[in-house]
Amino acid sequence: MGTQADRHSPGRDGSPGDHQKDQAMKHQVTIGVDPGANGGIAWIMDGKACAERMPDNLLDLCELIRDIASEGQCKAYLESVSSSPQMGVVSAFSFGRGYGNLEMALTAVGIPFERVRPQVWQKALGCMTKGDKNITRKLASELFPSIKCTHAISDSLLIAYYGTKL
Repeated sequence: MGTQADRHSPGRDGSPGDHQKDQAMKHQVTIGVDPGANGGIAWIMDGKACAERMPDNLLDLCELIRDIASEGQCKAYLESVSSSPQMGVVSAFSFGRGYGNLEMALTAVGIPFERVRPQVWQKALGCMTKGDKNITRKLASELFPSIKCTHAISDSLLIAYYGTKL
């Protein structure tokens, strides 16, 4: 991601500048989102992958989504998950609020998204985990050797990769 100084400002009438229009027309950006405080957001553009841990607050989340959106024409794949019976009431509520925040951030920036069940993308990539995150971390490390794949970002990288194959 570029710094603020690297970005091109909008035209005088508030519309995107010519450079931004050209960028949006040239690049397809596929975003993968593994929701939850221990999840991440990854994006693939022109064969290059980037990933970050899930931001800690709404402002950082919105800024990250907006920065990714500025890179080109985006489509996001949001892992469709729900709270588990093992979660307490407060944890389940926090998880649901975070999931809704992700949907709203994508919607507010104008990024279309699809929800995808873990079983669907894992089956398509041949990495059914049955709860073992090491399986997805290993595959993400093989597919993206230049990225230090942690448990926080591996699923988001694979969800984005899945999205590029559709």
